[in-house]
Amino acid sequence: MVPAASRGMTTTQRDDHPTERVERVERYEQVREVPATTPAANVNVGSAGATSIWTATNVVTLIFTVLEVLLLLRIVFKLTGANSNQPLIRALYGATEPLVRPFQGIFPEPQGPPVLDIAALLSIVFLFLVALLIVALVRAITNPKRA
Repeated sequence: MVPAASRGMTTTQRDDHPTERVERVERYEQVREVPATTPAANVNVGSAGATSIWTATNVVTLIFTVLEVLLLLRIVFKLTGANSNQPLIRALYGATEPLVRPFQGIFPEPQGPPVLDIAALLSIVFLFLVALLIVALVRAITNPKRA
């Protein structure tokens, strides 16, 4: 018989040290952190200050917005020549008169039914600026100081 190497076949040498197969097993443990339970207390922690600031600024904004809308209604009714003897219009003019009075006489009022109430426009601008100032002051006073 002819050896395998001479016939063009390759032979495999056997190693005296066989390779061992090593399996690696990884374990994942789920760790649950249980929050420490404390007895319920009537103490607000965290955002209570932010909520009160938000509420204060919203109340200021609401009050000034209502006043500005009343003044806008006054302007619209004056422009359209609404009857000032009608009780609703008379009540609106009476309610907004203290807001407009400081600005009357700065500009001459035109005569005629469609009247542009410049004093009411100035009052709206003034109230808007006062509202911005109050909201900015509330936020500046209550905002924690940053280093």
